Order: sequence, then structure tokens, then C-alpha cells
Amino acid sequence: MTPLHADPNQQEVIAFLGDRRTHGGEMVERIGTHAAMVFLAGDRALKLKRALRYPYLDYSTVEKRRSACAAELAVNRRTAPGLYRGLAAVRRGADGALALDFGTDGNGDGNGNDVHGEPVDWLVVMTRFPADALLDRMAGGGALTPALARRLAERIAGFHARAAARPDGGGAAAMRTVADGNIGELRASPALFPPATVGRLARLTAAALDRHGPLLEERRRAGFVRHGHGDLHLRNIVLLDGEPTLFDAIEFDEALAVADVFYDLAFLLMDLESRGLRRLANVVLNRYLEETDDHGGLAVLPLFLSMRAAVRAKVLAAALVLDAGAKRDPGQGDAVKTAGAQEEARQEARRYLDLALAVLEPEPARLVAVGGLSGAGKTRLAEGMAPGLGPAPGAVVLRSDVLRKRLCGVADTDRLEEGGYSRAVTERVYDGLCRRAAVVLAAGQAAVVDAVSARPEERAGIAAVALAAGVRFDGFWLEAPLPARVTRVTDRRNDASDATADVAQRQETYDVGTIDWMRLDAGKAAADVLGDALAGLDRIQGRAARNRLA
Repeated sequence: MTPLHADPNQQEVIAFLGDRRTHGGEMVERIGTHAAMVFLAGDRALKLKRALRYPYLDYSTVEKRRSACAAELAVNRRTAPGLYRGLAAVRRGADGALALDFGTDGNGDGNGNDVHGEPVDWLVVMTRFPADALLDRMAGGGALTPALARRLAERIAGFHARAAARPDGGGAAAMRTVADGNIGELRASPALFPPATVGRLARLTAAALDRHGPLLEERRRAGFVRHGHGDLHLRNIVLLDGEPTLFDAIEFDEALAVADVFYDLAFLLMDLESRGLRRLANVVLNRYLEETDDHGGLAVLPLFLSMRAAVRAKVLAAALVLDAGAKRDPGQGDAVKTAGAQEEARQEARRYLDLALAVLEPEPARLVAVGGLSGAGKTRLAEGMAPGLGPAPGAVVLRSDVLRKRLCGVADTDRLEEGGYSRAVTERVYDGLCRRAAVVLAAGQAAVVDAVSARPEERAGIAAVALAAGVRFDGFWLEAPLPARVTRVTDRRNDASDATADVAQRQETYDVGTIDWMRLDAGKAAADVLGDALAGLDRIQGRAARNRLA
């Protein structure tokens, strides 16, 4: 895990970039990671690759750092073209002094003056943004909302759709290589990571890889392996002009970014889960699935979540090693963490290891159905229950209104003509809900079906999916007074449901037959309805669900 410091003379470059005179007198703020340093001055952020080598990256020479900077520029302009300005060189003049070269032709200081001399290092030039715009800061301050999480999922789904398919990478062999690397590096820090715990993780990971190897290969051949981001966690997402923007994608090893799209997504889901933000992780997962319809990837999600947690554990360990090196040799350029900060980092690394184990031993799958007439509050209850059901990050919500719009080829908020609600289309919707629920359950994940389910055969069809899968089924029927239902459907904005007050009134005449699902009074506040639903689940799993939602 200890990095090789290949160029001790880089300290001169670090001192140069940290000097206000280099930036026209602007104050300079420095941020360090285990592999790079960022210098913030004025409206610029200059990113310097550390002159070192890890088992998984090599910045040991000037040319390798130049190549890495160019690669970083290319991969990140896919998602954040306005953030990544270009490259800059640090050159040594004939007088021995260092100078910055921002010129696009390789000779210029950005002010019309030529800069000559051999390059001694290279930088990625970015537009500076407020630190509070980073999503990890927003999450820590409670500003990461479900609406923003939904939009983030849409952006990721769009990025994956545009990303180049790479059947030459990814797949079972590539995932095994990553997993073996994780285990090897975790084992290299026995004082930090208990060998028995790492050994158990190794066994569970190997078993999961053996079990899912054929599926990983099938997905690789089907085009689900793409050149994605590779490091998609909250610290690498920023809110720019109101849009969540992905940046700082992996450039140092393409093999780490060319992977199953679910492995890319899993980093974000794991990050949210590790921060105690399962509700938001559940929102991201469900919106991503609504956008992509890729329910087949759910089977490998626990494995991917575990691998991502292991990655974070080993990266934190590497940062601790680097910090220890800086303590011995201040010339490495970063201030040493306090003893308290070091202990906090060690605890965080161990928590990631614990999470890597926990997600490989998930709770069993189950199927829940939420039915009731329009305006009864089905979607709010389904979304409220989902985070506490089944494996992390909670149940997949299958909503009839969203699926109907997908089947009709329109956006969620586009209103359908009357033909979109014909008996034939409705039968297709319920058939689609049942087929998707079966896939979700077969993957080991929990599912919540959110649909009116007014006909007895519709309710029976959903329950039959659970019976065929051999999992527990719970059905809830929501009942609310007509005035409350009318108010709710009238107040909806930007929603997939097309129900109106007239629709709600007509539904009062429905003959719904015998309701054998648990009836809930949905005229109450949403939190009370959720509490009643959780109380209606079996005693053990219901208590576990409430604990996770607390």
C-alpha cells in the first residue's frame, strides 16, 4: 500500500504553485488527496498529479503525468465541458526559474507572453467553483433533496446511455481482478483491517463472483459494459447552474472506468448508504431504473456495493500512509493530519470494510403491493416504505403511472389521450409490472408495486408473482374519503399520474370486488399511514424496517 515517491524534486513545483506571486497576488488555497493536489486561486483550479506510483496508478514521470492530465481532460469533458478549461505546463526557464504556461500552442502564460523552457510538470486547468456546491457538502448540510437525487439519477442514466459500449472490457474476469486487488491491498494493512474480517470478505466476494460470473459475461456481451466515470461518489459531483454535474472521472487506468454501468452507479449508492442516506440512495436507484429499465443489473448490485466499499477502505488506508510519510518527510507537501483526524480516518476506513461485508449478507427479498383509488396516497406510501425493505438500498418501486407512460412512448409528465387508458393498454401495464417484479425478486431485491389494482385479477396477478418466487407477499389497500382524494389529485404538479378530480369521482363507482389486502385509513397524515403500514408487516421484519428508517 505504501506509494513509491518517484520524484522528490516535485516539492519545488508545489512550493511554486502555492506562492501567491505565481497567481498575480491571488490568495492560494490548497487541497490534497492521496494522488493529486489542487491549487485554488482566483477563478482557476490547477490540479497537479503527485509524482508517485501505487499498484493501481503511475504518475512517476513528467511524461506520465502529462499523459494523465490529457486523459483527464478528455474523459471529463464528456460530462463537464464548461468545468475543464485545458492543460498548463510548469516550465523551467534558462535562468532556472519556474513559470506557468497556459498557452494552447505550448508557449504562453495566458497573458500574451511567450513562455519557454522544458516542462517539469503538467496541470489540469479547471474553473473554480464554491466548495459548498459539492454534493458531499450538500449532503452533510442536509441540502441534498429527493428532487435533486432524482435529477442526479437522470443525469447518470443519460451519461451511461451516451457512453461508449466496451465489450472488450469489464465482465467477470475484470471484476475478479478488481476484487483481488482490493483484498490484496486491504491485507497489506493488517494493523488497520483485521485479517479475519478481510478473510471473510475475500471468501464472500469470491463466492459472489463465482455465482454471478455468467450474468456478468452476459451483460458484457449485451452492451452494459461501458466507458463510464469510474469514481462516481458525492465528492465528484457538483451543482453547477442548478444541475448535478459529474467530474473528476478516472483517467489513470481506463480498465477501472470501463465496467458494468451498475458498477459505476454502485459507487454513488454505496456512498449514500455509508452516510446514512438510504432514502436518497433508494430515490437514485429507482429513478435510474425508471430511466433505463435495467432491472437485470440488480442481481450483481450487492457484489458491486461491496467492491465499492472496499475501494473506499483501501483509498483511505493509502491516504493514511501518505500522511505518515508527510510526517516523516515534510517535503512531500501536505500538512499532517492531527491525531484526532487520523483516528477518525481509521475508523471511517474500518466502517467501509464493515459495510463491504454487510451488503454481501443481505436481507431476503419480498414483494409488497400498494393499491387504492387515485389520490389515496399510494406513491407516497410506496416511496416511504421502500428504503426499509430488503437489501440495500431498499426496494425497487414499480409504479404503474410511470410504466404506462414508458409503454406509450411519452415523458412522465406528458398527458396521455384516452386511448392510453384503454383496457388493452392497462393489461400491458399490469403484465409489465408483474414481469419486472419477477425479475427484481429473482435478483434477490425487494419490490413494491404501486398501482390502483382495482380489479381482483390484477391483485391476484401481483400476489402470484411472490408465490412463484417463493417470497413473502404483503398487500395494502388504501382508503381515503373522496374530498381528500380530489384535493390530492388536484394539487399534484409534475407527476406521472393523469388522474383528475373527474377521474377520482368516477372511481367511486368501481366494483373492486373482495379486498383481501390489508385495508389502511389513508385519510390520515402520510407519516401516520406509513406507521400503520409498517406495523402491518410481520413483527421481525417490520421492526427492522422501522429501525432503518429512523
